[in-house]
Amino acid sequence: MKRLSDERTKILFEKLAKYIGTNVQQLIDRPDGTYCFREHKDRVYYVSERILKLSECFGYKQLVCVGTCFGKFSKTNKLKFHITALYYLAPYAQYKVWVKPSFEQQFLYGNHIPKSGLGRITENAGQYQGVVVFSMNDLALGFGVLARSTTECKTADPLTTVCFHQSDIGEYIRAEDTLF
Repeated sequence: MKRLSDERTKILFEKLAKYIGTNVQQLIDRPDGTYCFREHKDRVYYVSERILKLSECFGYKQLVCVGTCFGKFSKTNKLKFHITALYYLAPYAQYKVWVKPSFEQQFLYGNHIPKSGLGRITENAGQYQGVVVFSMNDLALGFGVLARSTTECKTADPLTTVCFHQSDIGEYIRAEDTLF
């Protein structure tokens, strides 16, 4: 596992800031220890420094993964978060979207969220802002990007797309062979 290059570190923290804002520091300095991000085969892993030191005795080819996979860099150097990062990002999310119970299943199948499926939304969220999607029971379902700002959502047509789908917990089943 190697350190992320300066360019990839910048891309990672910009993407994290899009979803959790200034709470990135709380993700690194946690009460149970210090955590860091490492790269292995174009995937970004979130790992405790204590576990990272233990993994250094393994070679590059013997190591499958250490920690939680947060995402993968594409060949064009863009980062796509995997659903495995949801557990860590949901508590720190700045902007949230709640989906009505009747629309949860459609979101989990990969559909975007229209205004008719929107239960609640946090105030002052801007257009193209990263959000964490929750059920009305506060269960984190996935990630998305707002297609419209909060103020535009109030006056939008019921069939207008409010949030673009990016990732959901249904991917554990749909993409289990490529997830890790």
